[in-house]
Amino acid sequence: MQALAAIFSAQARLSVRLGRVILLVAGGSFLIPNAAAVPPLKPELLVALPESVATPDGMAIAPDGTLVVACPNFADLAKPACLARIDAAGHAMKWVEVPPLAKTGRSCPMGIEFGPDGDLYVCDNQGWPGKPEGAFEGRLLRLRIRDNRIESTTVVAQGMEHPNGVRVRGDWLYVTESLMTRVKDPSGLLVSAVYRFRLNDHDVTVTNTLADPQIVATFLSENRHCQYGADGLVFDRAGNLFVGIFGDGAIYKLTFDAAGQVASKVVFARTDHDYALDPHDPGFLAKATQARMRTTDGICVDEHDNLYVADFSNNAIARVSPAGEISVVAQNGDTDGRQGELNEPGEPIVWHGNLVVSNFDAVFGPDHRDKVNTRHDSPATLSLIRLQ
Repeated sequence: MQALAAIFSAQARLSVRLGRVILLVAGGSFLIPNAAAVPPLKPELLVALPESVATPDGMAIAPDGTLVVACPNFADLAKPACLARIDAAGHAMKWVEVPPLAKTGRSCPMGIEFGPDGDLYVCDNQGWPGKPEGAFEGRLLRLRIRDNRIESTTVVAQGMEHPNGVRVRGDWLYVTESLMTRVKDPSGLLVSAVYRFRLNDHDVTVTNTLADPQIVATFLSENRHCQYGADGLVFDRAGNLFVGIFGDGAIYKLTFDAAGQVASKVVFARTDHDYALDPHDPGFLAKATQARMRTTDGICVDEHDNLYVADFSNNAIARVSPAGEISVVAQNGDTDGRQGELNEPGEPIVWHGNLVVSNFDAVFGPDHRDKVNTRHDSPATLSLIRLQ
C-alpha cells in the first residue's frame, strides 16, 4: 500500500505564463489552448508492466478492487494476448491468457468490462492486426475467471469487423463497432455503430450491415483524413451514453426512452481541429497538436460526470465537462514513457480517485505521420494522473 500511496500523493507541476498554460514534458512542450478550466498535470509512472505485456489497452476494475488490463500485444505478436492485474500495492502481474480464435491462433482483447456477476466481457478485435484470416472474425467473449484461471468461455457474439469498446448497463452490453466497411453510405464516408446484446446472449452472429437488429445507433466519420469510427464509450449517472468517433475528435450523447430505444443522438463535444488539415501537408503535426481533443479513443467518467478521453494521436488526455466544455488535462511529446509520460494513450480509468492511463504504444512509423508517437518502447507502462 505504501508504494501506491506515494505515487498517488505526488505533486503535479505546471507553468503558467501570461494567462496561457504551457505543459513542460520530457519529449518537448506544447501550448495548450483554452485550457483554463483544468490546468495541465504531469503524468507519473504507476507501473511498468511485465515482459509478457507489449501493448496494454482496455481496463476495468475487478470486484475485489484490483485493476485489470487487456493486453492484445499488437506491438509484439509473438507474445500471447493476456490480461494483467495491478493490486493495491502497485504490483503488476500477468493474470490469464485470453482464449485464441482457432482460425487465427490468437486473441486480440481490447475493451473489457465486468458484469454484475463478476464475469468479464472482452472485445476480441481479430480485425485489428490487419491479417486476412482475421477479417470479420471479431468476437465478444464472456470469461468466468476463478482462482486465477479461466473456468469457462462463452462467445456472446461473433462475426464482428472491429469490436472495440464495451460497457454494461442493466441487462445489456453495449459494444462499439469501429468499422462497418460493408455499409456503403452515399457520402463515401465510413459508417460505424454501437451494438447491444443481452448479458446472457451467446453465439449471436452479426453481418456488419444495417440489417443487424442489435444496432442501436450508427455514425458517419466526417474527417476524410482519418476514417476510423466509434471507439470509446461510457454511461453517465443518468444513463446517457457517450460515444467517441475517433477520427472526428467528437463525442456523441445518446439518450434513451422508457423502452430502451435511442431517443436522441447529438454531438456533445467536438474538437476545434480543422478538418482541412492533411497529414501530408508541411507543419501538419505542429498545428494538429494544438487541438484540445483531436482523436477520441477510450473514455471514462468520474463521480461528477466529467468525461476523460484518450487523445491517442495527440498523446494527450482531454477532459469534457458535463456542459460539454473541452480542456487538456495532460499532454506529452514523443516519449518512451519510462517516467510515466503519456506514450500513445489508449484508455483512461478512474481508480482510487485518480486517473490511470494505458499506453498503447503500437501505432507509429512513416505510414502514421499524423501521430505524435514514432516508435514502440519497452517496457509497456501505465501512467498516473493525480486529479485535483
